Amino acid sequence: MPDVANILVVEDELAIARAVAVRLESVGHTVEICHDGLEAVEVFAATKPELVILDLLLPGIDGLEVCRRIQTDQRVPVLMLTARDDETDMLVGLAVGADDYVTKPFSPRELVARVQALLRRAAESVPSDTEPDHRVGSVEIWRASRRIRLHQSEVHLTPTEFDLLAQLASACPRVLTREQLLVAVWGYRDGSGARTVDSHVRAVRRKLGDDVIRTVHGIGYGLGDI
Repeated sequence: MPDVANILVVEDELAIARAVAVRLESVGHTVEICHDGLEAVEVFAATKPELVILDLLLPGIDGLEVCRRIQTDQRVPVLMLTARDDETDMLVGLAVGADDYVTKPFSPRELVARVQALLRRAAESVPSDTEPDHRVGSVEIWRASRRIRLHQSEVHLTPTEFDLLAQLASACPRVLTREQLLVAVWGYRDGSGARTVDSHVRAVRRKLGDDVIRTVHGIGYGLGDI
């Protein structure tokens, strides 16, 4: 996936949609804009964008249903926008295939940083491999092909969830702070978005079990016992 991409912005507030488009176009991306959920599904099928920025609250069908539908036949990075700082909404969004989220109001700089990080991770090559690079209990991790198995069965993680788990595996047995994870996984250094780390940890635990990532209170997160 190229550094410059075709991006679909799905946002019913016209001023926000245009401001996001202008910011993304200023760094070289091409942008399509939709204002309701049903239109978004149709435009996605017609244009096959490399990344989708998706508002949670939309007319027609909501952002969660849009995310489900567009991920059915083709995996694509999705950055979800929400006007509510509601962790339940964020976790549901991650569960249906969103890779990251931004809570309104957000800074244009942060939005672009997250878009670039998602595109960079999606562009990584996927060579074949055999033995897992890491084992955490019943969880097996293949870094190169970005595969996860739990009890011998494949488990789908979003690109961000995989990178979070792989970063903790590489650091093991060290514990990483939220700030270190924000730099390593999301690619920004201003300390914002600590709740983003927490929400992704919860999403990984829901898929792989509560013991795969351990919380070290007052410090951050580490990989579970190997």
